[in-house]
Amino acid sequence: MHDINSLLIQPQWRIIDQSTLGTQFQALQSFAMDDTLCTSVGNGISPAVARAWVHHHTVVLGIQDSKLPLLEKGISLLEKKGYRAIMRNSGGLAVVLDEGVLNLSLVFPETVGRIDINRGYDAMWELVRLMFADLPVEIEAGEIIGSYCPGSYDLSIGGKKFAGISQRRIRGGVAVQIYLCVSGSGSERAELVKEFYRAARGQVDTKFSYPDIQPGVMASLSELINMPLTIEATMLRFLQTLKKVGGNIQAGQLSPEELLLYESYYERVVERNQKAIRQ
Repeated sequence: MHDINSLLIQPQWRIIDQSTLGTQFQALQSFAMDDTLCTSVGNGISPAVARAWVHHHTVVLGIQDSKLPLLEKGISLLEKKGYRAIMRNSGGLAVVLDEGVLNLSLVFPETVGRIDINRGYDAMWELVRLMFADLPVEIEAGEIIGSYCPGSYDLSIGGKKFAGISQRRIRGGVAVQIYLCVSGSGSERAELVKEFYRAARGQVDTKFSYPDIQPGVMASLSELINMPLTIEATMLRFLQTLKKVGGNIQAGQLSPEELLLYESYYERVVERNQKAIRQ
């Protein structure tokens, strides 16, 4: 049963599904997309938006990662393993995206009053619990020590993390973003991030304490529920859940006005990324 005050209950959900765009769709485009939608929803031009996206072989670094003493070394290790590294425009630390990871963004308007940060996180946690309500598992929220990009809203089953949530706020819009490790090996992804930190930090003492990653505390949903789960099947659960809770859902693309906004946000994101990674 869901709470009637839940942020998931919106007059309308506009769905933007970018989960099948493949290797041509880059993570920097995604950040510009969410910034655009945040502005658009915040201005009242667009109803609340639910966006789904998948990126291939990408490690997304957080702002703290840009301060790693041997960052170039870490990035070249990732590149040797076939991953591209990019820097996101919000907090948090390194996360792995690949074809087995589904990313979801919920973009809410702060029109009626400020959305408390935990309320945004709770809405995403609630959505994921509802999406998998038919499975005999309990999805918990709380920091999983030893995971990559640890946070107080890590989602886990039986102490193993399969998802992490972040938030970004721009001009009256709030984007709550989650990466869901749907299939593949959670511990292999964690091993990659562990190797990145080992290379990028070296033996140098850093002021900021980077996570000591224990690959065994991370898993994919497929591993945790012991059955194969695909991005497509998870997408279906996502859309059905939003329809059940939120009511009116409608697919849409960017309007001409939003496309202009997107262009300028994309330029900004690319520029910031180049500075941060010193390419």
